[in-house]
Amino acid sequence: MSKRIKVQFPAAASEQNLQLNGLLELPSTSPTAFVLFAHCFTCGKDIAAASRIARALVARGFGVLRFDFTGLGNSDGDFSNTNFSSNIADLVSAADFLRNEYQAPSILVGHSLGGAAVLKAAQHVPEALGVVTIAAPSNAEHVIKNFAVHVDEIDEHGQADVNLAGRPFVIKKQFLDDLRDQDSDHISSLKKALLIFHSPMDQTVSINEAEKIYRQAKHPKSFVTLDNADHLLTNKDDAEYVATTIATWATRYLPAEQFSTSAQESAVPRGHVMVNERNKQFTRDIHSDNHYWLSDEPLDFGGDNLGPDPYEQLLASVGACTSMTIRMYANRKKLPLDDVSVTLSHSRSHVKDCQDCEDEKPQLLEVISREISLKGDLTDAQRQRLMEIADKCPVHKTLHGNLSITSTLIN
Repeated sequence: MSKRIKVQFPAAASEQNLQLNGLLELPSTSPTAFVLFAHCFTCGKDIAAASRIARALVARGFGVLRFDFTGLGNSDGDFSNTNFSSNIADLVSAADFLRNEYQAPSILVGHSLGGAAVLKAAQHVPEALGVVTIAAPSNAEHVIKNFAVHVDEIDEHGQADVNLAGRPFVIKKQFLDDLRDQDSDHISSLKKALLIFHSPMDQTVSINEAEKIYRQAKHPKSFVTLDNADHLLTNKDDAEYVATTIATWATRYLPAEQFSTSAQESAVPRGHVMVNERNKQFTRDIHSDNHYWLSDEPLDFGGDNLGPDPYEQLLASVGACTSMTIRMYANRKKLPLDDVSVTLSHSRSHVKDCQDCEDEKPQLLEVISREISLKGDLTDAQRQRLMEIADKCPVHKTLHGNLSITSTLIN
């Protein structure tokens, strides 16, 4: 089951300690890669196209972070004090957040002006291997057409009240000047795989803008037409198509090990387990020679609940070993055991002998409770024998033996 986490991180371009609000969506398994999504001009992270594309990418194994630019949606700040350059800085801050807490984004996706922003921000995200634009202009200056009738007023009076998509905004001269200062020279030096989506029916940003991006960019580059889609991808099938294409396209440019854990697993010798940090909280990547899984803590303990906690894994180890040992014995002895089920729990209780001690603090005893269900046409003697065999489980014997854990600092 996928997971949605509300996140917050600083707006890098602000001197007022403003915070940006975002939504991180994760698949039920370890993400193939992380995607950073930039929304369209004056929109927000929750616009239908953004949420649908993110959801579809998560269903295909990607982790996706979408957030509100400064002054929009749930993020702090005043939109009138922002500009295209601050949008780029916000994107870099979002990439920093992913890098520090999870994993740097491998793919940058931008819709409309967000597409122009990811093209510009890509140079500041070295880990990004691919950039995707959806209905994007080749130059941020293109957005001026949305309030062209107010340009003279803004130049003369320093600002103007404008209506954008039915909502009022204040556009200041600094915003206008910042757009005028933008160019598209960075596209030719992108040095990342580029995927361009655009519809010939787009009435907001002409498909000619996609042609300009494609001509300026160097290979590898790809163009995909969205046929009858509108600028905001209001048809959910268009958003699904975009996400499906991105996921397929990414397989060509992302390292193979990001689609399979085999490369990481092969570095772990048989009989060993390697645990690596996934973030600066509790999420951990765990590798054995042939397997990979996650460990975490519950939400109420400060974790993201992306995997079982350490004690749950300990119980799973005892339970699995118990079940396997019983089954192995039953098969060897040809006992009519149809099914075995083991339920375990962990608790702490006071050691009885020390409850009345005056000179010592009461000692706690770690207790693993194990309930075993044996189904089949078994005699009482056979059931009793299988319960005895349960205690011969190797993990059980290890925990009851003279266990010593040593630690060595290797770097």
